[in-house]
Amino acid sequence: MNEVLASTVEELVNAIDNHTVEIIRVKGKIKESPSLHLSPGQQLIGEGDSTIEFKEGSDGIEVSQNNSIDGLTVIVEPNRRAILNRSDVETLGTLSLRNVKTIGQVQLIATGSIRSGHVVAQNVAVIEADTRERLDRPKGFGVYVLQGAFTLWNQQTDANVTITAHLTNLKAGSNEKPVQGSGIFVSGAGDVGGRLEIDLLETGEIHSNGGIKQGTPDVISGGAFVVYGAYVKKVINHESLTTYGVNDMVLDNWGIVNEWVAEGRITSHGPSGIGVVNFSEIGTLRILSDIETYGIGARGFNLYDGSLKHAEFKRIVTHANAAVGIQVSRPLGTLVVHEDIETFGGEGESLVKGVITQLSADGLSVKEGGVIDNVEIGGRIVTNGPNVRSLHVQGAIKKITVKGGIFSNSSASKPVLIENGSVPLNGIEIYQ
Repeated sequence: MNEVLASTVEELVNAIDNHTVEIIRVKGKIKESPSLHLSPGQQLIGEGDSTIEFKEGSDGIEVSQNNSIDGLTVIVEPNRRAILNRSDVETLGTLSLRNVKTIGQVQLIATGSIRSGHVVAQNVAVIEADTRERLDRPKGFGVYVLQGAFTLWNQQTDANVTITAHLTNLKAGSNEKPVQGSGIFVSGAGDVGGRLEIDLLETGEIHSNGGIKQGTPDVISGGAFVVYGAYVKKVINHESLTTYGVNDMVLDNWGIVNEWVAEGRITSHGPSGIGVVNFSEIGTLRILSDIETYGIGARGFNLYDGSLKHAEFKRIVTHANAAVGIQVSRPLGTLVVHEDIETFGGEGESLVKGVITQLSADGLSVKEGGVIDNVEIGGRIVTNGPNVRSLHVQGAIKKITVKGGIFSNSSASKPVLIENGSVPLNGIEIYQ
């Protein structure tokens, strides 16, 4: 293989422009680089703590086909793309990103001539990015979704075009500087069209803020967002995920996920920032740490649409008006909460499918169309605010166990309200 060592801008540009060079080893910190365009098969490998910093107003590294980037820090302005791909090749081949840090978005999109490809991303951390001005956004359920700091998107409308991926240890932002927009974003073309098939999606720590204006009903973002047309065998969130702004979901699913496991804490601070929300299909959902929300209308968990067989949580706490603990609008097999469901708010406004809607901070709410086969609560269902219900059922619960009892700590609220159907409450202690 033809290898070249580059430690200056001139050496780097000359090596990449020479199509016979297959491996470019980058040494040290290179500044003021122009945008780089990798030829098919070229590899960029960092030697030690290596950085490429690009000129103002420039994107970073454009990959093409069968490229790899390993052990590099890539720096552009936060609203630019640190790593992107060209669209005039028939296949991406295998694109590999390993041990990469960026300031700027990682954006890989299958469009134009691309008909196939496989993406491997391992230990990719987007330190800072701002995708709020990317106007190319998926739309569904009355809202548009902001692109992510890490975005992998098959936009081809032909259902025969499939992009595959294996994604591990993806990180975005920090507590001091959340990424602006979504965090991790994976998508196909839609419910009909090109597919994105991912065998494993693993994330590390994620901090994101969509920067959406208060009162905006038709734009959302997500910490980790599986959008429509994405088929994922397993999602594992190993570390905490936190969102900070308006309409910032923490975990959101519009795709098809066999198994989703979150090991880290899930926290949202902004209005209508739901902890976990499902609009499509999840087989098993297991949230092994706390879900806690602080914004108005920021529900803990919402099964809006689609299907879910098994949902398991440790503890869910919401603090503001209209912030329902758990809201179920579709059939659900088993719902398990090992500890408490607790809300502190009363009535208020929240975003529901692109419409600002009046809600109450009920503890467990089963809407019309919602049916739960089995509910197992290891602790309590508790509400503390006025004009709410700890257990509010307009649909149906076939079997329910609440070991710690159902509590309403406000005289202006009800511990239980059954409006339709029946709920077998025998043996459950109810406190006003």
